[in-house]
Amino acid sequence: MKSNRFREAVAAGRVPLGHMVWEFGTRGISKLVESAEVDFVLFDMEHSGFGIERIFDLISWSKSSPYAPMVRVPQAQYHFLARVMDAGALGVMVANVETAAQAREIVDAVKYAPLGKRGVGLGTGHTDYLVPDPPAYFRESNENTVVICQIESPTGVLNCEAIAAVPGVDVLWVGHFDLTQSMGIPGDFSHPDFLASLRRVVQATNARGLRAGIQPGNLEQAKAWRDLGFNVFSWGADSAVYRAALVQGVDQLRQLTQICT
Repeated sequence: MKSNRFREAVAAGRVPLGHMVWEFGTRGISKLVESAEVDFVLFDMEHSGFGIERIFDLISWSKSSPYAPMVRVPQAQYHFLARVMDAGALGVMVANVETAAQAREIVDAVKYAPLGKRGVGLGTGHTDYLVPDPPAYFRESNENTVVICQIESPTGVLNCEAIAAVPGVDVLWVGHFDLTQSMGIPGDFSHPDFLASLRRVVQATNARGLRAGIQPGNLEQAKAWRDLGFNVFSWGADSAVYRAALVQGVDQLRQLTQICT
């Protein structure tokens, strides 16, 4: 089984750094992202047009790159989770987890017995079309797989301690836009109630030895959230990174050409 660079970063005492792909599901994206030396990539199925066949392609293209491919599924449903795991995902992110029972269902879907209830289908993409020694593979898969629960509502914040206590959960990840939207303060990332929610999530992860994740939109946000205790970061989504770089580059070129003329 491919090693999980996310877990290697944690074991080495580093902050895992990643990137989200939700627009450019191309065969070249793997090597482009690899050049940034990220630890993980989140292929998004919640806010994209990616279906399960494209996810299989993206994970297959990722096999030659060292980062850990993970998939965000739109809901905690077995048919999403089991199939992305069989595609070879090394982790899952699930949107808007609000209860410990939901977290337990997620773990059940992605972990083999005795930790979960994942169905067995060996000899497909996740085992490189080989049939491994089953007991050894099940143990390795259970240890290697990362489970990320997104906290995106006041209910999720209220239950974050219980969610963090579910065996098999590795990361609580704040979906900051969704959380502020559900709190009635859309986009107000300086609101005291939002900041209190961030602190509560961080405290819940610290109490259980887990990780707190978030996706800042700029370095100022990253610094502020790092100072609050977040220790897993994704640097933007692909379309936002491309747009920002393109706008900056064309603006600089425009200024240069105006000077020349």
